[in-house]
Amino acid sequence: MALFLLDHGAGNVQSLANSIRKLGYEFSWISSPADFDKASVCHIIYPLTCSYHGWYRHKVLIFPGQGAFHTAINCLTERGLLKPLYDYIQSGKPYFGICIGMQVLFASSAESPSTCGLGVIPCQIERFDDTTKPVPHMGWNNAEPIDPDSSSSEGVSSSNHYYFVHSYCARYDPEGSPEAARWAHSTTQYGQEVFMSTVRNGNVFGAQFHPEKSSIAGLAVIDTWIKQSLAGRAQAEPSRRTPRLPKPQDGFTKRIVACMDVRANDEGDLVVTKGDQYDVREKCSPSTSSLSSTTTVKAAGAVRNLGKPVALAARYFDSGADELCLLNITSFRHSPLQDQPMLAVVRAAAECVFVPLTIGGGIKDTVDPDGTKRTAVEVAGAYFRVGADKVSIGSEAVYAVEKLRAADGIPDGSSAIESISKVYGTQAVVVSIDPKRVYVDPATYDGPYKDELVHGRPDGLENERGKAWWYQCTVSGGRETRPVSVVQLAQGSQALGAGEIILNSIDRDGTGLGFDHGLIGLVKRAVTIPVVASSGAGTKEHFERVFVETDVEAALAAGIFHRGEVGIQEIKSAARQAGISVRS
Repeated sequence: MALFLLDHGAGNVQSLANSIRKLGYEFSWISSPADFDKASVCHIIYPLTCSYHGWYRHKVLIFPGQGAFHTAINCLTERGLLKPLYDYIQSGKPYFGICIGMQVLFASSAESPSTCGLGVIPCQIERFDDTTKPVPHMGWNNAEPIDPDSSSSEGVSSSNHYYFVHSYCARYDPEGSPEAARWAHSTTQYGQEVFMSTVRNGNVFGAQFHPEKSSIAGLAVIDTWIKQSLAGRAQAEPSRRTPRLPKPQDGFTKRIVACMDVRANDEGDLVVTKGDQYDVREKCSPSTSSLSSTTTVKAAGAVRNLGKPVALAARYFDSGADELCLLNITSFRHSPLQDQPMLAVVRAAAECVFVPLTIGGGIKDTVDPDGTKRTAVEVAGAYFRVGADKVSIGSEAVYAVEKLRAADGIPDGSSAIESISKVYGTQAVVVSIDPKRVYVDPATYDGPYKDELVHGRPDGLENERGKAWWYQCTVSGGRETRPVSVVQLAQGSQALGAGEIILNSIDRDGTGLGFDHGLIGLVKRAVTIPVVASSGAGTKEHFERVFVETDVEAALAAGIFHRGEVGIQEIKSAARQAGISVRS
């Protein structure tokens, strides 16, 4: 048997390759029509953890997907792969489509109404309703097999959680679309919408979630499907499906995110560091000069070194982190595509981490030292190709929103947010916001941000009581303020195509006083995309409170994890006891 991975030229295909290798299988790439022809010659596959021998008369194809529907179809068409892919599926050979690799099986998508899919499944992909929940559907949710007692569950279990990241879905509607519903293999509920999380019919299997990013549970799905395909197991024809009414509560979980700020230390090595209100150097105590009685302050200390990025990433994956962030905080000093050490870090981390990986720093239009111009899409694509799932944009988002506001809210398509989301989808673009407080007199303030004022709570921190403030956005790591409020930036970022916000707080960073609930609530009310709370966590109770009081989708921490002050499983245990749904 021969195992092939389809590379359509866009998105993170490396993570699936890493997963396949992790499971002990060898594979070949398909990236041209000729590769489909070569694949007609059967090859032996030796799973390193199994004992399959001999020649197998099967080809097995996996299409890992990331990106927008029209991008996937266009890339397949431009490479001459669309018809060979359709012919392959119609031939009866095993096919496994992941995320966009599943969606292209459908007739069309509301994401790109003028673009036709393969039409194997007679149904249109629709957008989630964002009036009662954030969209994209980004995070961990369960999948309930249609027939849980069947031997053809492909390893999908309702007791596990899988990682989803999508704005469009195939709704499960046996009464309205009976032919499409016959393909349903499992369903997932998000809010009050039920959709097909996996499809199965004969040789075709598809998953809306990313098994390669779903930790051990996801790897089990991949392994089960490959082994069943190796055995050449015949699939029963799907039967008539019955409706599944939404339950009062879906299976969506809150995420715990471990973040690593990466920069070169004074010796030039990439290390994970952490600042106090964005200052990452060790504090030096005053010293007295030996030549005079004048007290002087020493130069800034060394960059705090809290570990190697790949080792820490592996540790947090093993500890149960739901997602990881690697932020290159000195990226402005280099051309990102020339920053081979950082690309190597991402590549190495993706080889041992099987949960989502967000990369930030330098995601913008740049110019190489030799004068070669690089677009933001090229920069993002380089990180996706080595294993990143999302890219985080900081200062460039502020400038883009300023430009958007100056143009009366009419986008021109030139920003990094717009260009990347157009190719890879909104779910691939995160905006990281660095706001700081601007205190005002609540009795007299009548400025432009009066509707965004946050007032200190009577039962809050002592130094906040009786005060009021609004949040001004910053660039360059918090060193420069800009004439944009946090609400303006959040709403502008969503309008440009961002799919998620990491909401930092310069005032709370490194304090251990807890997340800034006033800030988080302000932004949560202003947007309909997921928000990640960041800055200020000091105890496991801080995570519990931010989830309960703000209903934020995820909470991020760095220093307390690096220093071992709070464990990820401690946080999850406390959250469960408080009735908060988290991934096991």
